[in-house]
Amino acid sequence: MTGFEIFWPVVAHVALVFMLYALLSMRRSAVVRAGKAQASQFRENRQEPSESLVVRNSIANQFELPVLFHACCVLLYVTEADNLLSVGLAWLFVALRYAHAFVHVTSNRLRHRGPLFLAGFVTLAAMWAWLSLWMAMN
Repeated sequence: MTGFEIFWPVVAHVALVFMLYALLSMRRSAVVRAGKAQASQFRENRQEPSESLVVRNSIANQFELPVLFHACCVLLYVTEADNLLSVGLAWLFVALRYAHAFVHVTSNRLRHRGPLFLAGFVTLAAMWAWLSLWMAMN
């Protein structure tokens, strides 16, 4: 690749994390205004209402598997293994993260969320496999 194309999916994932933090703030404010929770409950994250708990869990999920995604993107760039295939896989991974987060903070149905997570996992595994193959060949 000629530039920083591999990093645009990373930026898009970071944007997702920021959006989830904004949503968490809105949901927490809403449950406090509705009298379903007190602001002090959020200090130690005890007894969080389900409306905001699903968002908090989704944010936590963005710092699990995606950490490997961010590392892979940096390594793809550094090793010059970033090409159309790896950038396409990176965008697919991020699209799947958006879909997974959407399900997580709306219906939270595992039968929908699970396959999205698995597809992202497989996509990321393919990115790491490509990186490994590239390093082995060079």
